[in-house]
Amino acid sequence: MIPSQKHLFDIPSEVSYLNTAYMSPLMNSVVIAIDEGARLKAQPWKLKISHFFDDVDKVRALFAKIVNVSAESIAIIPSASYGLTTAAINLPLAEGQTIVALKYQFPSHTYPWKKKARESEAIFKEVDVEDGFAATQSVLEAIDERTAIAALPNVLWTNGVLVDLVKIRQRCDEVGAALVLDLTQSVGAMVTDFSKIRPDFAVVANYKWMLGPYTTGFLYAAEPYLNGRPLEQGWITRKGGRNFARLTENSEEFEAGAVRYDMGERANFALMPGVICAIEQILSWGVDSIQTTLGLHNRDLCERLDGIGLKTTPHYLRGPHFIGAKVPDGTRDDFLDVLAERGLFLSQRNQDLRITPHLWNDQTDFDRLISTLSEIL
Repeated sequence: MIPSQKHLFDIPSEVSYLNTAYMSPLMNSVVIAIDEGARLKAQPWKLKISHFFDDVDKVRALFAKIVNVSAESIAIIPSASYGLTTAAINLPLAEGQTIVALKYQFPSHTYPWKKKARESEAIFKEVDVEDGFAATQSVLEAIDERTAIAALPNVLWTNGVLVDLVKIRQRCDEVGAALVLDLTQSVGAMVTDFSKIRPDFAVVANYKWMLGPYTTGFLYAAEPYLNGRPLEQGWITRKGGRNFARLTENSEEFEAGAVRYDMGERANFALMPGVICAIEQILSWGVDSIQTTLGLHNRDLCERLDGIGLKTTPHYLRGPHFIGAKVPDGTRDDFLDVLAERGLFLSQRNQDLRITPHLWNDQTDFDRLISTLSEIL
């Protein structure tokens, strides 16, 4: 168990922020690192060629440790949609085949696949998971010999319903389907081992459970796709890019690995230091310890929420870091505003109240949540 880490964040005592699934706060150390990076650009004569490469190389290697793969399989991207679109243009799809997804999964993980299905005269197939039922089994039943791509999360962003990705991978192998993952709502808070899950592509945006700055993220590409087609045709991903004096030679050859998928202006002198700082702290805590701590807190919290009449997703059906609770019929429309006025910050997606604490929370936050919800719902 990791004790409350509120002292590492700029969170006033009167604020109970339980909304990591929306956006995490930045640690004070991350803010300092970003500030120092931004100030470097204020005096560009101090910028060296190494600034375009060293932090990027470091952050690629750090993230690779989080998901247990080699650094060469990791690309730097600005958003989940960027990485998922990259995956979509690199995977084959024939007429009549299917792309399997969860109903209500995040829109950025549906738009590229809907477009690809339309263009290929294929079928975009959404799996609806009823309350109280396991998402994994429903997805397994939807994947068949016609399935070309399974495009899934580890947990559904609306209520935290869990998908067993190892079992999904096994089923994909049986039918010859590719597995593409948006893990923005799980990596950093759940142990995620790509050597076991073996996705073809996977993306993670940093601004939620990775505790990093907005517009930064990662794309994983499996070995068969390391020679694929990138979205951009930039200079920095090419061999010889480190020699600024000879960039006019316009090398067409990419650096080895997933570097070819890196976004333009990936160096991002302001934000990359913040990403490094955040990942180093996550590694210092240990993702397994983060998962255990959040899981135990959330089990206790779910018991208390159920006790005041809120129906939460059972622990065996959801991610340990994620609570979804059904909003009771008749609840006032502005109840989230009322909670915010009292210093409690949550979110609602569909009919699910989304409660997603992190290590900055403590028992005071949980007590305040229960007492306030008891009063207004």
